[in-house]
Amino acid sequence: MAKPSAMPALFREAEKVIPSGVNSPVRAFRGVGGTPVFVRRAKGAFLWDEDGKRYLDFCASWGPMILGHAPAGLLTRLRREIKNGTSFGAATVKEVHLAKAIRAFVPSMEKTRLVSSGTEAVMSAVRLARGFTGRKKIVKLDGGYHGHADSMLVQAGSGGATFGIPDSAGVPEELARLTISIPFNDVEALEKVFREQGKEIAAFILEPVPANMGVVPPAAGYLEEAREITARHGALLIFDEVITGFRLNAGGAQKVYGVKPDLTCLGKILGGGLPLAAFGGREEIMDKLAPQGPVYQAGTLSGNPLAVGAALWMLERLSTGPHKKLNRMATTFFKDIRAVIENRNLPLTLNTSGSMFTLFFTKESVTDYRSAKTSNAKHYARFFHECLSRGVYLAPSQFEANFISTAHSYTHLENALEVFEEALSQVFP
Repeated sequence: MAKPSAMPALFREAEKVIPSGVNSPVRAFRGVGGTPVFVRRAKGAFLWDEDGKRYLDFCASWGPMILGHAPAGLLTRLRREIKNGTSFGAATVKEVHLAKAIRAFVPSMEKTRLVSSGTEAVMSAVRLARGFTGRKKIVKLDGGYHGHADSMLVQAGSGGATFGIPDSAGVPEELARLTISIPFNDVEALEKVFREQGKEIAAFILEPVPANMGVVPPAAGYLEEAREITARHGALLIFDEVITGFRLNAGGAQKVYGVKPDLTCLGKILGGGLPLAAFGGREEIMDKLAPQGPVYQAGTLSGNPLAVGAALWMLERLSTGPHKKLNRMATTFFKDIRAVIENRNLPLTLNTSGSMFTLFFTKESVTDYRSAKTSNAKHYARFFHECLSRGVYLAPSQFEANFISTAHSYTHLENALEVFEEALSQVFP
């Protein structure tokens, strides 16, 4: 007789001392139901839970683990760094080295400031855009999630179409009205909002490949049009590359699509799983930051030496060019998934970009948040749990990206494909 899982009891215990039992909402499994997985350890392409069960991991800590979990070289680097201390609250030479390395990978980031999270990077970039332009309004995408800063919690991938209505209690409507949300891949909507309010708009912020409504690639020419429209109206173009930065290739989505933003936000892969993010852009804009300029931004743990050491190691590894093999392996895997869908004529749409993917439970082509919301979330939840029971861990939400890492092998992906087929046969008998 199988030993009962310890995780339901762990979750009940967590709920007594942590709001909803988790420190970030999606971990509560509300999008798929059931009891959250409590992870004990991770290595390579795998996670192990508190029951000792192993899972092939496609969540990758929500993206950072492009080289897999706990790579030996990174652990060695961290052991070396920690001997010198854990935090200084002062400048270090490694921060200079990292800023130069980031500029080499992402030339649009002429100057960079380090922070501790993607939310902090976006919050700072938005404030800087307002300070630089002297304007108040921000344009974002329906379903575009850019962290939990107040200005960004409008139509943030969690509800029906809204205009300036906050998605969260605690966000003043007066502030939310300064954020305008429009559909992705709709140039006409972008033109219209700038035609009507362009003189009041400080910036248009978007993920160049949205991943927080599920993976949704940009239509041909959309990013180029965004660049032209914002420049014409004197607004800044902000690319949130917290997920796509260093993921699609070493230079991020802006290199893939050949579009240069004014400001870029990075995170996740940059820190190798440690709390580290960055924002940067044109020198004349970045020089508006305090103490040289009037836009205040600060952080006691910004440039934490352990996280900076991890970032330098990550960028060294990424400079060796792992993306070509990774994306080739992903392309083969995605082709095989599509073959399963077509052979069984399943009501599914697979969206991909580089080594990112989302399986939507809809036959409709998913090109924006509206079409993403046609996906059958109940079917996804059933699929998720069928995969989980077979040792494959996916994002516990329909509207998120999944990720392949260099730690995945072709054999791992072949095994995952078999699990996907078995799980789909239970969803669609």
